[in-house]
Amino acid sequence: MDAIRTLTRRLRSDKRGATAIEYGLIAALIVIAMLAGLGTLGGGSGGMWTTMANKIVLAG
Repeated sequence: MDAIRTLTRRLRSDKRGATAIEYGLIAALIVIAMLAGLGTLGGGSGGMWTTMANKIVLAG
């Protein structure tokens, strides 16, 4: 019984797990923001390449 109390005290005082979870959440939010930005940018540049390809086909 005493070993369980010691273990629970040690786990309550250990903050490394909470910090790792916080960093993981921050990284996930950054990745989501990057994907949203790249999706928007990709759609715009895709249209540009299509326009250029059509102009080349029509010129040739």
